[in-house]
Amino acid sequence: MTAGTSLPHGTTTAEHELAALQREHGGFLFALLLRLSDGDRQRAEDLVQETLVRAWQHPEALRADAFDSVRPWLLTVARRLAIDARRARRARPAEIGDGVPENARVTADHAERAVATLDVRRAVRTLTPEHRDVLVLVYFRGASVTEASDILGIPPGTVKSRAYYALRALRRVLPGYATDLR
Repeated sequence: MTAGTSLPHGTTTAEHELAALQREHGGFLFALLLRLSDGDRQRAEDLVQETLVRAWQHPEALRADAFDSVRPWLLTVARRLAIDARRARRARPAEIGDGVPENARVTADHAERAVATLDVRRAVRTLTPEHRDVLVLVYFRGASVTEASDILGIPPGTVKSRAYYALRALRRVLPGYATDLR
């Protein structure tokens, strides 16, 4: 049943023998494999095709004189293929689609934010105490210029200029974050 002689219309004897096997035994194979694959028609059809491929690969088993029929050999091969397929499915985790399941928890990756926070803290430590105090009050604690002026006891204009020069110093120390500081 490998590559047989060529027949009219471009088909080979192997193709005719395989088609005959399909016609004669396909229904029985499909019925058995449908039961063994828990009613999954697609899987049963695939296993029928695989069984017929095995028959095509082993013509010696189909032509043995010891057999009255090839059906027992085909059913045995089909049953073993179904068992192997079931074992393979159990060994693998269940497949899921490409989408994110609706009930999946979405967790943000905070690693970049944590690294940026550490970088900014180191950079703020390099500022003079006067610049650092203004920056902490206005940008980190959310105080207005007037509130920072009252807390520090300096004019509002000084608060603004110290904040400006503090940010400018941070831009030099944190070049990768410069767009975030504008």
